[in-house]
Amino acid sequence: MVDYPESLPPVGPLEAGRSDDDLKVLNEVLAAFGRLKPDRREKILSIVATYYGVKAPEAISVLAAPHHGDATRSEPSFSEDRSISPKQFMLEKQPKTDVERVACLAYYLTHYRGIQNFNALDVSKLNTEAAQVKFADASVALANATKLNYLAPAGKGAKQLSALGEQFVLALPDRDRARNIMASARPRRKRRKANEEQSGDETQ
Repeated sequence: MVDYPESLPPVGPLEAGRSDDDLKVLNEVLAAFGRLKPDRREKILSIVATYYGVKAPEAISVLAAPHHGDATRSEPSFSEDRSISPKQFMLEKQPKTDVERVACLAYYLTHYRGIQNFNALDVSKLNTEAAQVKFADASVALANATKLNYLAPAGKGAKQLSALGEQFVLALPDRDRARNIMASARPRRKRRKANEEQSGDETQ
């Protein structure tokens, strides 16, 4: 049982051996719990924990709560101040690329506007409201953000903020920390079998 809250901390039990399957399942779980009312989250999580014989009191407390802060960090989280304007939010996060800007706007839509599933038009409107440079093509920017795991598909062409994207935005404006989060999620390249065999032949 994954004991991550919806506002994922940048360091957690999946960091050491996390795989693409882990992230996929985590995104699916968070998306599913996001559709439930707070009182139902605890009930469902208790049933799942009982079924698999997992003791997860901390998981129940954080996933069942209506809003979630980052317990591992001292700075304010979105649940503590939801009055910040999109312009101020983007100024504080300081995204450098279109993909990073999409991730930040997606975070704002999710946690400040209560819009978990969004499309290119939603992001474009918020981008204008935040006084950001206009996207050359918002649809392409969202597609690129999805390929890089900042966003995840939400069905019917919509997107949602991924668990990894949430960690990234939470880390900003600390760019070193944000880059490390994204780097830790990339699968390590495996040596090609042919190269290994060739290397073995040379040593014989």
